Amino acid sequence: QVQLVESGGGLVQAGGSLRLSCAASGRTFSSYAMGWFRQAPGKERDIVASISRSGSRTDYADSVKGRFTISRDNAKNTVYLQMNSLKPEDTAIYYCAAKFTPIVTGVDLTSRQDYWGQGTQVTVSS
Repeated sequence: QVQLVESGGGLVQAGGSLRLSCAASGRTFSSYAMGWFRQAPGKERDIVASISRSGSRTDYADSVKGRFTISRDNAKNTVYLQMNSLKPEDTAIYYCAAKFTPIVTGVDLTSRQDYWGQGTQVTVSS
């Protein structure tokens, strides 16, 4: 069982930055690929970024490439999402997700997610 707790959301002006954190419980954090998803009102939940177990591989949605950076610290059981140059269309609830995988370099969380956090609201004003 893994529990995920997100933090760091808030209200920011367009062009600003936020850093989201997701703290995981348990001693097997490094066995999970991690990802950030977001869901805007009336829209589906979409993946934003993902990172492999060791952090050696990352993947991003086209809409955030060059602006967002996902990273992880396995010693702290935490995954981060640094968001720069924020736009109003980035406004959403951001969720952290974990997927157990034996593939060390795997970054695919679109097909399956084993655990979810409760979400943190990010609002970008124009």
